[in-house]
Amino acid sequence: MILVADSGSTKTDWRLINFTETLAEVHTEGINPFHQRPEEIDRILRNSDLNQLISQTQEVYFYGAGCNYEDKIAMVRDAIRKLFPDANIFIEHDLLAAARSLCGRDPGIACILGTGSNSCFYDGKNIKANNPSLGYILGDEGSGVYMGKKLIQDYLYKKLPKSISDHFDAQFSLTIDEILDNVYSKYLPNRYLASFAEFVHDHVQHPYIHGIVYESFYDFMDNHISPYASHAEYQTHFVGSIAYNFQDILKRVTADAGLQIGKVIKSPIEGLTLYHQNKI
Repeated sequence: MILVADSGSTKTDWRLINFTETLAEVHTEGINPFHQRPEEIDRILRNSDLNQLISQTQEVYFYGAGCNYEDKIAMVRDAIRKLFPDANIFIEHDLLAAARSLCGRDPGIACILGTGSNSCFYDGKNIKANNPSLGYILGDEGSGVYMGKKLIQDYLYKKLPKSISDHFDAQFSLTIDEILDNVYSKYLPNRYLASFAEFVHDHVQHPYIHGIVYESFYDFMDNHISPYASHAEYQTHFVGSIAYNFQDILKRVTADAGLQIGKVIKSPIEGLTLYHQNKI
């Protein structure tokens, strides 16, 4: 049986499958070798319900954020091998998970809009082009991090409309020192910044907040989709919590950018299940 995993920076979805059905599902913290040490990844795996699947698992297909460099791939593979010593283990980038889940075996543009962001042109088998994802400091346009960062910037610069600022104060009661400590000193600052995307969603009907979301998506299209030479010829698909929860605005921005909108889904795991069952 096959254990398929899709991992972002916030959470990991695991499914044990055969060629006809899903046998078990497990959810763990996100695994990202750029932000976590080997011992932290070991802890996440060891303290999870994955232990119950060891004897049934012959192959593990792990698709993860940050798994696009050999040293990072090796870090994740070593951690999984400790838990599943007898299984064949395959480590792939989360961008390939998005492409296989969204496009199956057809060509198209696949995009991730979650805690972070990324995109690729996929020919139905392989990723043929990818504009680099520069991470939460230099990039991640259109993501939860990007929206959270813009909200926090405007709050600290006192640029938020008073009604929004008052709601923010009432909900969080944060000082500038607390915010800067979480961003520059604490563990996983990208998750901290992305956590404010929920506040953005709750107040998205306000024109100012709506503008933050629209501009975030526009920046993503401008930097990550428009550079693909054939971007207008193929459908552009999206996966991730931000894409799914703000899909009305996302579809408007996509149309305004002259793109063909394709699928908008919350998680790749369903599509990956079908892909590995040879159903798409």
